[in-house]
Amino acid sequence: MHITTDSPIRFPGLFGDRAFTLSAKALDIGNGVYWYGILIALGLLLALWFCMARRGQYGLREDDVLDALLWGVPFGIVGARVYYVIFYLDLYKNADGSFNWGKAVAIWDGGLAIYGAVIAVFLVAWAVSRRRKFSFWALMDLVVMGLLIGQAVGRWGNFMNREAFGAETTLPWRMQLTTTTGTLVEVHPTFLYESLWNVIGLILIATVVSKARRFDGENTCFYLLWYGVGRFFIEGLRTDSLYLFNWRIFGQPVRVSQALSLVLILIALGMLVYNIAIRHRTKEELYVNVAASRAAADENEEEAEQAVAAPEQSEEQI
Repeated sequence: MHITTDSPIRFPGLFGDRAFTLSAKALDIGNGVYWYGILIALGLLLALWFCMARRGQYGLREDDVLDALLWGVPFGIVGARVYYVIFYLDLYKNADGSFNWGKAVAIWDGGLAIYGAVIAVFLVAWAVSRRRKFSFWALMDLVVMGLLIGQAVGRWGNFMNREAFGAETTLPWRMQLTTTTGTLVEVHPTFLYESLWNVIGLILIATVVSKARRFDGENTCFYLLWYGVGRFFIEGLRTDSLYLFNWRIFGQPVRVSQALSLVLILIALGMLVYNIAIRHRTKEELYVNVAASRAAADENEEEAEQAVAAPEQSEEQI
């Protein structure tokens, strides 16, 4: 049994001595098929289904969403890995200081960071929207809901891996597990905090924010704001944070995710103020309405051309 992947998990304040004992490895084939990967795949499928069902509300075609997904998934994984490796660079160096490319690409050994995936998804969405000539912000307003689904489901992979937990606590919902040294600890289940936070954010965007949208990018702003606030506080509880090199503020090391969360919060607030208070955006400017008007105009033009062509064809037949 591996302590970090097979040790029992308990919630002594909620379920007494009942233990969860399922291994992190679902199938012992090759390097192993882990529940973490299965849950991420499930999250992607649910996100795709959700986004495909709602694409019409954002003026997007089926091919637009599929293209974004087909490019976004592999680049998202690469982005998550690159982000992690950059801030844990010493782990991927050989004794002589050279970079170990073999270890760097071995994602089956763990080491993905969600913010890296989010950044990669934004870049892919921008590239796809430019190539296919539709609104980047309309696409992102749809994609961020898929991101919340994927993040909410994927966090349960951290539970299966016995990782991404917080500091010790005595709260009723504390989680008990075994550390690599064989010590029992009772900690904050930060994976659960973030999963629930993402579910609430998804519900708010789907039922409130998206219906009141005044500009393309409003859902995205809410996502950056909501996820940024939640991640900032939850990251402060975790014991496995990535740190911003050797930087310190008030003598304390800077957690990368907290720093990035603050940046995203400020960007989101700035975009909201600019578009609502300064530009006074209205629903009529949304891409879905512009695209519908353009399609209607094209249809009317086509009907007019057919109407003009009809008499000419009749004369030729006479």
